[in-house]
Amino acid sequence: MSSSPWPRRLRETLLNIAAAGGAVCILAVLAAVVFNISLVLFKTGSMSPAIPAGSLALVREVPAADVRVGDVVTVDRAGKLPITHRVQTIQPAEGESRTITMKGDANAQPDPAPYVVERVRVVLWSVPGLAYPLAAAANPVVLGATTVAVAALVTWVLWPRSRRRPRAEQRSGRKGERHAAA
Repeated sequence: MSSSPWPRRLRETLLNIAAAGGAVCILAVLAAVVFNISLVLFKTGSMSPAIPAGSLALVREVPAADVRVGDVVTVDRAGKLPITHRVQTIQPAEGESRTITMKGDANAQPDPAPYVVERVRVVLWSVPGLAYPLAAAANPVVLGATTVAVAALVTWVLWPRSRRRPRAEQRSGRKGERHAAA
């Protein structure tokens, strides 16, 4: 066959990349649902140097009774953004609740008031610098462009293609046609 295989290889490569991205998304959703795992983006440097500003952290929701002094946890605050700091003290509270005091590693003083919580999100690990690209990818324009690009890729890959006739058939005309003798 005389045609170059690069368009077919390009289609297959792009489709494989898209499939891998889809698999990552499916695994992320399953982890979130089954294991109560989510992501936290660090906008400030209050946890530096352990977790600098711009880090992305993987967190798991657990009962407050499972928290230990020294754990880095995220707690929700009514009417405010959640806060992620290191646990300084833990005291029993009513029922399953715990009263915890927290302090950012880079802060000189503990947080102004303790938190009474039943559940917290414990930081499992973090990666510096990943918060910025993830936040940019969550922009509606980027999400829309990505959706259009993936739709175009799938359409391009799955679009019906005409089969090329062998060169001998192209020279002689249509398949089955015979030349008349003069």
